[in-house]
Amino acid sequence: MTGAFTVRNIVTVALLAALLLLPVYVELGGNRFLITLFTRIVILAMAAVSLNLILGYGGMMSFGHAAYLGIGGYAVGMLAHEGVFTGFVQWPVALLASALFALGIGALSLRTRGVYFIMITLAFAQMAYYIVAGLARYGGDDGLTIYKRSQFVAPLDLSNKVQFYYICLALLYGSMYLIWRLVNSRFGMVIQGARSNDTRMRAIGFPIYRYKLVCFVIAGTIFSPLIREARYNSANTRVLPAAPGPHTTSEPRLTLSINLAGCLR
Repeated sequence: MTGAFTVRNIVTVALLAALLLLPVYVELGGNRFLITLFTRIVILAMAAVSLNLILGYGGMMSFGHAAYLGIGGYAVGMLAHEGVFTGFVQWPVALLASALFALGIGALSLRTRGVYFIMITLAFAQMAYYIVAGLARYGGDDGLTIYKRSQFVAPLDLSNKVQFYYICLALLYGSMYLIWRLVNSRFGMVIQGARSNDTRMRAIGFPIYRYKLVCFVIAGTIFSPLIREARYNSANTRVLPAAPGPHTTSEPRLTLSINLAGCLR
């Protein structure tokens, strides 16, 4: 097959259509557990898409990507603990907190290379774990319980499992489209060129450090609000100190390791 009608494109469209029709199948079959299961699958896919930007296209092996999940989760949890439940405040705060944290980590980590970059991102993730575990006011080692989900205007209701599934699915499709546009833009070409030959790209005149830093911040910002809201504010009701830990990053990283890194074309 040539053009748009390749086996890969047909399989991709079929999978996307199957995800859209899943709630219909659940209603017919009566197995509502599938909604919860596939919601978590979609959430993990969003994490993989975010990590794919810096790992698959940028060649930046980050072991601290889950730190943004914890930062976003605790940003929402702290606001909820203080009586702020509106999603129109919680989501922007989570975005801003994660972006600033990613900016700080990236500004330091991207000055290193190879195993040193891996170890410093791992160290930042572990540091985030110990910081949130020491917040006695917000649960400490036991984590922070969120008693109410983020509230939006009607008819948007995150407590409705089917509606929440479609929200997660829409966010997944949106994040995939955003990453696709980025990697196929001039910005994305520079990032991919730096992955292949960083020295040559610098010699041409590109400020590779700034490009990578912007890429790092975008990936961290995407990761936080989508995964945090889906997994910890709505699917579960507790944010644990382990959320920003390095082992949490292993889940999307393992997903990318199955021949998926850098394959969004």
